[in-house]
Amino acid sequence: MTTIAMWSGPRNISTAMMYSFGNRPDFTCWDEPFYAFALVHHGNDHPMRDEIIAGNDSDWERLVTRCLAPTPTLHFYQKHMTHHMLRGFDRAWILKLTNAFLIRHPARVLASYAKKWSEVSLRDIGFVEQAEIFDSVAHQLGKAPAVIDADDVLADPRGILTALCAACGIAFDPAMLAWPPGPKPFDGNWARHWYNAAWASTGFARPESAAAELPPALARIAAEALPYYEKIRRYRLT
Repeated sequence: MTTIAMWSGPRNISTAMMYSFGNRPDFTCWDEPFYAFALVHHGNDHPMRDEIIAGNDSDWERLVTRCLAPTPTLHFYQKHMTHHMLRGFDRAWILKLTNAFLIRHPARVLASYAKKWSEVSLRDIGFVEQAEIFDSVAHQLGKAPAVIDADDVLADPRGILTALCAACGIAFDPAMLAWPPGPKPFDGNWARHWYNAAWASTGFARPESAAAELPPALARIAAEALPYYEKIRRYRLT
């Protein structure tokens, strides 16, 4: 059994990537295991906050145990948001998984995020935590773990997913390139607020050609995030 933990920030084709793996018959998917935990312990306000907390486990130890547990299928895919990994909680369990990193230029992340929720900070988009987790995994492996850039995935889904699967020690399955529209049984209960574009999709979208235009406040956050993105990007699979 291979358990893939895909570490991403929000608004980063992470749901499409989960749908890609979820369309394989040999994978079980888990959508943002630590979302309710992060809302409880960080206290930040989010759309559907009370519903998310009520409908999902928020106990760190139980969540970690489930992340490390076997599933009924051959493989396990976990869609993780890096900003859910709060400081003060032991991340050592992460090193027991097959870790991969999904990155996206911070300007594109922020342009997408602002369409769904007006309040955003550097912490909300997870670039710092992603770099911390990347460094921890790379130190354990003695080399860079698998990294994919959203723009590369959209430009060449088959090529990048084939490289990703090889890096994770599994075979590529063409079923990863398309999926049926609509909600999925493994969607989190927050999906109706965040996943309208993913629900309308049947595969990976075409890459965006224009650069993201940001107002000054968001441009400053993008500038803060950019060094973390560029640090990891040099290891991306092509």
